Amino acid sequence: MLRRNFLNITCTITGGALMVPEFLWAFGTQNKIRFEEESLIFIQLNGGNDGLNTYIPFNDPLYQYNRPSICISKDDVIGANKNMAFHPSLKNFFDIQQDGNLSIIQNVGYSNPTRSHFKSQEIWQTAVNSNMGLNNGWLGRYLDAEFRDHNPIAGINISRVDHPVFKSEFSNSASVQNPKFYKKDEMIIDKVKLSSNPQLDFVRKIATATVESSKAIQKAISNSKEEIIYPKTNFASKLSWIARLIKGNLNSKIYYTSLGGFDTHKNQLNEHSKKLTILNDGVYSFYKDLKEAKLLQNVTIVIFSEFGRRVKDNGNGTDHGKAAPMFIIGGNNNGSIIGNNPDLANLDDGDLKYNIDFRSVYATLLRQKLHFNPRKIGIKLPVIEGIF
Repeated sequence: MLRRNFLNITCTITGGALMVPEFLWAFGTQNKIRFEEESLIFIQLNGGNDGLNTYIPFNDPLYQYNRPSICISKDDVIGANKNMAFHPSLKNFFDIQQDGNLSIIQNVGYSNPTRSHFKSQEIWQTAVNSNMGLNNGWLGRYLDAEFRDHNPIAGINISRVDHPVFKSEFSNSASVQNPKFYKKDEMIIDKVKLSSNPQLDFVRKIATATVESSKAIQKAISNSKEEIIYPKTNFASKLSWIARLIKGNLNSKIYYTSLGGFDTHKNQLNEHSKKLTILNDGVYSFYKDLKEAKLLQNVTIVIFSEFGRRVKDNGNGTDHGKAAPMFIIGGNNNGSIIGNNPDLANLDDGDLKYNIDFRSVYATLLRQKLHFNPRKIGIKLPVIEGIF
């Protein structure tokens, strides 16, 4: 079997250790994750979600003044609280907040921001400064530090593509399009015998790890069932699979997925409402699923986007901006609103100023949810008090 043919298999083991012959040889002695330990689920909103029309400063006259074409009416917002409220498509986010299980972190961003989708996503996924070059992903670095013996299912990426957030020295994560079909014929191992060729050995050992991770994923699916009816969207389907894997005791520490379509330069009122409805319905089904399984306290859902949108509309939509809110669901969070309301009278070249660095959110998640020192992977910002 040619190495390039093997690596073209759609379900891949993720990582950067292409030159290491020992790759995943010790899978059988990997670190174990106890079921009662916590896991993080990241939902990335691709395209730059408009935070101002998601969690809305509806009583600020500057909101209506700057957005005459796309502002959300005061009569339509949901869950008004301290002059902020949800977009009408996020009615169930308000329900989760009323349950005390949703925290909102206001004005999240980073210094010297860029309006480039590619660069900003790279910054969020590596957690390095905007003037630095490429680096391993911050979650990849975390998994490297925690699983030195390799655990290819410590992180699960439910996506068509490998997110750079899992890029690492070792391979402690797997990218899976559909867990139901994440199966590898065990005969693949017999086709690649150990030899004096390190490339063939590499392929054989990846094949071994892929088969083992496939068995673990299939076992988790067989040990669980879909107890909540999820919406018939691709996004909801991905969350349904994550719920099945968690309930089936796969014991992965990190799950990662995304929802695209938030680059709303035009027709924003219609398009943004559609996307937020997909987000709301999928997340709420996932939330109910975990809550009924009594697992919500062990699972922390993090929702973010690479940047927000400009404060002033462009006549039919919004262009790329800077700061925006993040949402934290589950994990015994305090149901708090962290930070001040957006200050529309004090802008940064027409954009919201960031008040909270996203890496402080990461530091908080690592320390308080995963009991890990973020400085070990180069995140030196302080934790945020009051989220958990």
